[in-house]
Amino acid sequence: MRRAIRVGCRPGPWKRGLILAALALLLGLVMLLHAQIPNRIGNLGSLVETFLPWFGLFVPVLLAGALWRRSASAVAALLLPVTVWPALFGGLLSDKSHHPGGDLTVVSHNVSAGNPDPAGTARDLIASGADVVALEELAQPDARLMVDPTELRARQATITYAKMLGEAYPYHTMQGNVGLWSRLPLSDTRPLDIGGDPTMNETRALRATVTTDQGPLAVYVAHLGSVRVMPRRGFWTSERNAGAHALAKAIAAEQNKRVVLLGDLNGTTDDRAFAGLTSRLRSAQDVAGGGFGFTWPASFPMVRLDQILVRGVQPVRSWVLPATGSDHLPVAAGISW
Repeated sequence: MRRAIRVGCRPGPWKRGLILAALALLLGLVMLLHAQIPNRIGNLGSLVETFLPWFGLFVPVLLAGALWRRSASAVAALLLPVTVWPALFGGLLSDKSHHPGGDLTVVSHNVSAGNPDPAGTARDLIASGADVVALEELAQPDARLMVDPTELRARQATITYAKMLGEAYPYHTMQGNVGLWSRLPLSDTRPLDIGGDPTMNETRALRATVTTDQGPLAVYVAHLGSVRVMPRRGFWTSERNAGAHALAKAIAAEQNKRVVLLGDLNGTTDDRAFAGLTSRLRSAQDVAGGGFGFTWPASFPMVRLDQILVRGVQPVRSWVLPATGSDHLPVAAGISW
């Protein structure tokens, strides 16, 4: 009789694991309604959107807990995130490249100021066979760089890139901490003011026209400001967001219908801060890549900070190149007209 009473008092499968069920529903709602998470408190919305694909890892954890607790309610609640995640990211898992070629191959790489092997990095970029190479985080051409040994090495690395890439790419321009090398003629090259640290007088973006057989192509190279996760300020993105806004404004005013943006944007295209760019440009990785194309950190890539965005041209292939001495991985894309 006592055994029967104990069995009768046990909660049924629909009453067990209610906390797990609530967590599963919360997970699904966060992914589904991520755009509604406000940024007023520590840029929480942007922080969630930066790592949004990784929220799918909570699903098997919650499923294991639901099976251990034999909770029907938790299993049912998991249907929400199991449905939402593929709807958001399922299309990125397949290889969408059309063919290995393209009329033009472009590469972008944050070479890192602390890169221990700039010569090897330059050789790898040349070996990629790219027609156009954009570099970010080059040393500033300023006499103050000669004071600190670390900055001196960064300056020497920039000289190495300029020399080695210059032998393979006859046309080039460097503006501040970004540079562009091309096998095709460049014209109308100029720095682009997208903000930055006013005390450093730094240039973080440039604009150039690449002359191709199919007509002119406007190429932008940008290195947006860094982001930080800070205990009191949360996800600090002010400098980056200001740069993204200025860059979007410049591209909106661009007269050339064919545009390619190469650079380290210090953020993912899921982040609402880039709405001004993603509303005008398409991600080559989304259109013609395979997988998420994560680029940072190079030792264990978790986010795609390095982007190739286009307008007026067709990406036919997008991929991530092998690691160099940088903490970022290079990105490449083949585009056609």
